[in-house]
Amino acid sequence: MAKKIFSCIACGKRPLTKNEIGINKKLLGMKSKNFYCIECLANFLEVEPQDILDKIEDFKNDGCKLFE
Repeated sequence: MAKKIFSCIACGKRPLTKNEIGINKKLLGMKSKNFYCIECLANFLEVEPQDILDKIEDFKNDGCKLFE
């Protein structure tokens, strides 16, 4: 089965990484079907991209299955 390739709904960047998809699901809801890249997600949430990257690391350290 082919792996689905996701694109950022704002800028079109593709492919999105597993971490990018994971953080979208974690912050925007598990049922999300549309995803943002880190830069566009930060813009959407009105935070810095580094804040998003820091949250990804926090979730990884907490053992979140979305970031394994």
